[in-house]
Amino acid sequence: MVDLMNSPRSRRPDRADIILDAAEALLRRSEHRSLTIDAVAAEAGLSKGGVLHHYASKDALIGALAARKVERMRAGIAEKIAAQGSAPAAIPLAAVAQARELYTEECGFPDALLLAAAENPEAVAGFRAFLAERLAHMASVEGRPGAGGALVFAIIGLMLGRSLGFHRLEGEELERLFAALEVQARELPEA
Repeated sequence: MVDLMNSPRSRRPDRADIILDAAEALLRRSEHRSLTIDAVAAEAGLSKGGVLHHYASKDALIGALAARKVERMRAGIAEKIAAQGSAPAAIPLAAVAQARELYTEECGFPDALLLAAAENPEAVAGFRAFLAERLAHMASVEGRPGAGGALVFAIIGLMLGRSLGFHRLEGEELERLFAALEVQARELPEA
């Protein structure tokens, strides 16, 4: 359950965020079928009406979860690009670093996006736009046409494969895979 009294946020945390935090906690602990308005309300320590005040339906809640995840991914990549400075491979290396972070934190593709895609395809419009941005950024640095897109789709395939239970890479095997993706990322920029 999300603890409203000991939240690291301000004294009066934003209830919409608390609701989304509760929904994410439910998704991390169990299958998406347990994501109901009643379950989210119980997890957040709110009434069902309190949840419905912020999110009029389960679809609205799922859409908000997906939008928040996309914004976090966008911010994470921007932060990683900034940390790379003017390195020639900053954009592709940032994409690989963000994927590594998501893979280890989320055990694959973010559940909120998978759930949104399955239950409310319109809710992933933001992810489609985000993906189009990533592909455009990769195309701007690739030395060989299509190489940036291939890296993006390799990352997405890796993430989806984990989420769908096709593989469970860990330890050295996972490190080798991400090292190989980093090598590919470094090769994208034109010399």
